[in-house]
Amino acid sequence: MPRIAVIGAGDVATVHFEAISAIDGAELVAVCDTDPGRLATAAATYGVPGYSDLAAMLDQVRPDVVHVCTPHNQHADPAIAALERGINVISEKPLASTLADGERLAAAAAASTARIGICFQNRYNQAVQAMAERLASGEFGALQGGSGTVMWFRDAAYYQNRPWRGSWSGGGGGLLMNQAIHTLDLLQWMMGGVTAVSGHAATHALGETIDVEDTAELVLSHGNAVRSVFYATLANSVNAPVTVDIVAEKATLHLRGDLTITHDDGRVEVVEERRAASGGRDYWGVSHQLLIADFYAQLGQDGPFWIDPAEALKTLRIIKNVYAQSYPDKLAEVS
Repeated sequence: MPRIAVIGAGDVATVHFEAISAIDGAELVAVCDTDPGRLATAAATYGVPGYSDLAAMLDQVRPDVVHVCTPHNQHADPAIAALERGINVISEKPLASTLADGERLAAAAAASTARIGICFQNRYNQAVQAMAERLASGEFGALQGGSGTVMWFRDAAYYQNRPWRGSWSGGGGGLLMNQAIHTLDLLQWMMGGVTAVSGHAATHALGETIDVEDTAELVLSHGNAVRSVFYATLANSVNAPVTVDIVAEKATLHLRGDLTITHDDGRVEVVEERRAASGGRDYWGVSHQLLIADFYAQLGQDGPFWIDPAEALKTLRIIKNVYAQSYPDKLAEVS
């Protein structure tokens, strides 16, 4: 029976509390937050002790697993503190707000007896898993190229409500770190290792509100002259469905919620995505519970969880590479 604590009781913690309640035998034993109001509400709602001091919670409660649901710049330190105590960790994305912290967390994970999983939950989407499995089978032949898009809308109020989101120090970046990271992760995961990154990030619509980017375009090289392209913006009028397209020798795979596979011989297959209700936001996807349940099912097994810090570093490095190209005059702030 795993004893669980949640660190950070903000917006995304909603789906973590839901997922914990669905795990057979799991017991929520504590919640930790530095905001007195959020802490009091969460402790009362779930009937558990509330802590404002992380070390005190870890040492007094000694949970088996902690869920890190804090702002981006507070991901690495709580996760490392838990790992050093042999406590398992599930952390929200991104891995960390800086590359140095991400690498520090990866090193702590490698040195710990505990396991850690990073919430790239869209890898658990039904259509995404079908896409990845079919591509890995080799049935479509060699990959020829790919693309991804995230065309969403955010207004000033979104950032004013949580100011850390719009700052380099709090978020580690903007659109790429917060919204587009999931789709970029899917693209690099399914297309294979990225050997070169060329890209640019800029602020086109929200410059009066945020310091970070709201738009970005990338060209990724995957070796053997195979490229993918990626475009993302928060200047769209709506939250349009994200897309991932991959062209192979014998078929084109198009992900837009559902997966459509168009074969060169004219056959068309469709794999429908799951539709699941949650107290979270629609754009968080439908698969948080699946990732979290899988993590718990694997506790006690040898080896790392398959989406561990070493895996999450791949997408973080791509993003930070784009920032280095886009903001060379403030590398210390964006790296």
